[in-house]
Amino acid sequence: MNEYPNVYIVRCGETALKGQNKPYFERMLLQRIRSVLKDFNGCQAERLDGLIFVRTPETVKREDLIRRVGHVFGVDSISPAWEIDIQDMGDEEALECVSLAAVEWMDKVAKKGSAVTFKVDAKRADKRFSIQSPQIASIIGGKILRSCKAFKVDVHHPDCLLHTDFRRGFAYIYEEKIAGYGGLPLGTNGKGLVLLSGGIDSPVAAFLMAHRGMLIEAVHFHSFPYTPQRAWEKVKDLTGILTVYCGGIRIHSMNLLPVQEQIAERCPPEQMTLLVRRYMMKIARIIAEENECSMLITGENLGQVASQTAEAIVVTDRAAGMPVMRPLIAMDKVDIIETAKQIGTFETSILPYEDCCSVFLPKHPLTKPKLEDILSSEAKLDEESLIRLVLASVETVTAEPRDEL
Repeated sequence: MNEYPNVYIVRCGETALKGQNKPYFERMLLQRIRSVLKDFNGCQAERLDGLIFVRTPETVKREDLIRRVGHVFGVDSISPAWEIDIQDMGDEEALECVSLAAVEWMDKVAKKGSAVTFKVDAKRADKRFSIQSPQIASIIGGKILRSCKAFKVDVHHPDCLLHTDFRRGFAYIYEEKIAGYGGLPLGTNGKGLVLLSGGIDSPVAAFLMAHRGMLIEAVHFHSFPYTPQRAWEKVKDLTGILTVYCGGIRIHSMNLLPVQEQIAERCPPEQMTLLVRRYMMKIARIIAEENECSMLITGENLGQVASQTAEAIVVTDRAAGMPVMRPLIAMDKVDIIETAKQIGTFETSILPYEDCCSVFLPKHPLTKPKLEDILSSEAKLDEESLIRLVLASVETVTAEPRDEL
């Protein structure tokens, strides 16, 4: 029995639709895949004909590689494959060699006892190979039928769909297409600053924007000593989970308490939540500009709480001074929770540690604020000194990428 190299065929999904920009997106995806595999000794990744081929030594476990690469945004699917070198063979000799490899593959399938019917799907990406795809499939399928008596052909609903792919002097045999997260490679859509509260929503918002190719930084507001140190640790834990998908993330944490105390002292209580939210936006914009982030990202969901009514969001946006992305704005809470569970943030998000939004909560917050009333109240505040105080408390840490959840 021959031994064939361990190869993983990685498909680029949406990246393949980018027209003249396609090579740029593929290069970014290749760079990201190489980055997540850098501590796997002996792994190599290369781009060819719109696919990425990852070659690994036998010491690399299949499940480890698939997990790492599958978490890379831009990866549509991964296929563990055998690679057959047919560079120095004639077409008929090459097809015979691939047929024998296909028989070996199906022998392994038979031993697992997981399939009794099969179909061969042939692809001839290299048109210099003279034998056409239907004939390739027929010849390989016939060889399997004669050698593996346990199998029957089913072209409509086979238990095993065996793929053969001929391209540039090599042939590939594979069975599975293991789904990745899709989306766009990190770094292809700039950088955004997410307001990370520690709740369920904002980590999901960060994930969804990263899924569209955006690099992520985070800002976190606390109200120490009213909010516990453990709440800050919780945010760092959440950020650590996000690094599995988003790479390294810098978190800028700062104390918002001076703002909250002055608003409580000088402004109507029902405006507290909205005024605090506007200050968060103003301060976040400064952090974003200092760190070359082109937009803010929040986990706001329309109508979920008083500060997230349509009227309140309009008033909040007037303070932002830059675009604000709200990827959850029209999602059902059930769907947000399901996404949080899928990406591994939910259990951490629901830990019962209060964040700054729970401090000085009004009994009856405004749901339909008027901008002129809010601006009138803000005029009573020492905005410049308050922002300076908050920024003086900044603590910046970097959450390094994790290997797994």
